[in-house]
Amino acid sequence: MRSSSPLVHCITNRVVANFTANVLLAAGAAPAMVDDPEDAEVLAGVAGALLVNLGTVTRAQAAGMRAAIAAVNAASPTVPWVLDPVAIGALPLRTGLAAEFARQGPAIIRGNASEIGALAGGTGGRGVDSTASPDEVAEVAENVARSLGSVVAMSGTVDLITDGTRTVRVTAGHPLLTRVTGVGCALGSVMGALAAVTDPLTAAIAATAMVCLAGETAAGDGSTDGEVGTGTFAVRFLDALTLTPADEIAQVLRRPVPSGSAA
Repeated sequence: MRSSSPLVHCITNRVVANFTANVLLAAGAAPAMVDDPEDAEVLAGVAGALLVNLGTVTRAQAAGMRAAIAAVNAASPTVPWVLDPVAIGALPLRTGLAAEFARQGPAIIRGNASEIGALAGGTGGRGVDSTASPDEVAEVAENVARSLGSVVAMSGTVDLITDGTRTVRVTAGHPLLTRVTGVGCALGSVMGALAAVTDPLTAAIAATAMVCLAGETAAGDGSTDGEVGTGTFAVRFLDALTLTPADEIAQVLRRPVPSGSAA
């Protein structure tokens, strides 16, 4: 990815736009934050990948999303795109948009168990309830992937990535990753950047390993610098994305998965 520096067109939420752009730069990609329908249609067709993130979606922004999705799907070859259905389920606008967009061929759908479960309900499947076992959670993700023909990347204590046939679990990360706004949203953009240069399943797995390992590196072990706060962690996280070698990222995937873990 660093050698080609793919352009990632991000239609994302206003809370995380700056952080997402910096994460992409640190990872070796090039960000473009454009959501006006006229400009989005042009940019999406020439970008290496597209991110559609529903975090602060409005009807005006949704028009740009529709234009961009149509453009990437019409491009030859088609441009891979990532759908991040943030906080769907209870909120009607974004839930309806997620159901609409999910059927338009995203290469990757990234979300937590609740979001993927809500999407499963919209595709005629069974969602995820609070008592679901790890195996049931994995089954929901796999069913969504098969139903929609997309890779599903489900974040959690153990991250799960599946294309409906092959399922990979990533055991890495640090609790501070959940204390900095935008890490999950930025992860979706890194998945897009990698999907520009490899297949969607590999892209989602590699992006997850990269971001989780950067979180571990940023947090450190506390032996020299004491406790790391969220501000220091966020800066170190960007540094780690920039500096962590590929072989260390690959080693993350060799870690054992705790028994009974799904996502």
